[in-house]
Amino acid sequence: MTAGAARRVLLTLTFTRWFPVGLVIGVTTLLALERGMSLAQIGVIFSMQGFVVLALELPTGGFADALGRRPLLIASGVVALVSSLVFVLAQTFAAFCVALLLQGVFRALDSGPLEAWYVDTAQADDPGVRVEDGLSRAGTALGVGIASGAVVSGGVIAWHPVQSLTALENAYWLSIAFVVLNLVATAALLREPVTHVDRRGLQRALDSAREAPRVVLGGFRLLGSNRVLLALVSVEVFWSVGMIAFETFMPVRLSELVGGEAEAGALMGPVSAAAWGLFAAGSAAAGIAARRVGVTWTAIASRVLQGALVVVMALMTGPLGLVTAFFVVYTLHGTAGPVHSTLLHRQADAGNRTTVLSINSMVGGGCYSLGLLVLGPLAEATSTATGILVAGAFSILGAFLYLPALRQERAHAEPVPEAA
Repeated sequence: MTAGAARRVLLTLTFTRWFPVGLVIGVTTLLALERGMSLAQIGVIFSMQGFVVLALELPTGGFADALGRRPLLIASGVVALVSSLVFVLAQTFAAFCVALLLQGVFRALDSGPLEAWYVDTAQADDPGVRVEDGLSRAGTALGVGIASGAVVSGGVIAWHPVQSLTALENAYWLSIAFVVLNLVATAALLREPVTHVDRRGLQRALDSAREAPRVVLGGFRLLGSNRVLLALVSVEVFWSVGMIAFETFMPVRLSELVGGEAEAGALMGPVSAAAWGLFAAGSAAAGIAARRVGVTWTAIASRVLQGALVVVMALMTGPLGLVTAFFVVYTLHGTAGPVHSTLLHRQADAGNRTTVLSINSMVGGGCYSLGLLVLGPLAEATSTATGILVAGAFSILGAFLYLPALRQERAHAEPVPEAA
């Protein structure tokens, strides 16, 4: 396969992978709510995925390298299909938990193999190929897939073509059809050299799984020896909790303000699409802001303003105000991500860069799941608005953890005095 053909496959499979996510991005929480789940139960349900990904993120990478990317991607597609079917048919708390456990397995299997396949395939054809161009276009395809799926979802929910299903179920069943399409496309389009599952391949995969705890411990030892890195990773503790407000609670709050889950689902489609567009704009603005005021000050300002706007979301008593604040939050979310990553890369080198990024991701994912277990019951006992308010206010505190990086940035920027 040529490098150009590999890039086309990457873009096609990236779009078909994320389009069904766009179809349900504003529906998943609302469907569980429609089926009678409480906010406390929803917190437990959605925490399941994060804990599974936390446990499997490192081991699954070893299996992909040892057994081949194509088998792992096909397996992940099958698990995604089963998870989606269990979720859309679920009527009990236990069934929803099983669906999200399976979703966590899917996310762990799906994380990385497609990009790795593209880089290997493209470089096998042309060792000098600029793979970053293909990966950048894949990022665009991801955003377009989610945004277009969200728009279609809102239209399908408003249209409600299959009256035997609820409006939200219409969108979810459509997403399942596209999960099947992605699975078929993966099997048909993705080609790699035949790998024989021999003892050595299986042994490498098992060794990778056994090495995962050691790698994690090594990463945490690295945090103990680098105070700036420890502070940066600790930001995720606060901001992952803030994300719960606009990823999980926002659709619930919108349904309270517009009078029902179906009405909120119809609105969440175009709202989510616009939010992702603003996220991209915020990411672009991050580079401009960083050049003018510095990377760390951009990170601090974006985290403080974003947390403050989450608090504003909680105080809004009408859907227009809620959605407007949500848009600003997503724009700042796009701004905060690139500068936070830049600060992490400053603390890493070629020998530990992947470990640093994995530790940051694992801390964020784990704290997100733990936060759901706390904020879900809190919102149930008080109100959704209170849960959003607490999450937003708590997230602002994380901005103070950028101060060690700010001091380091200033020290490196100061000119060295000339010798007398």
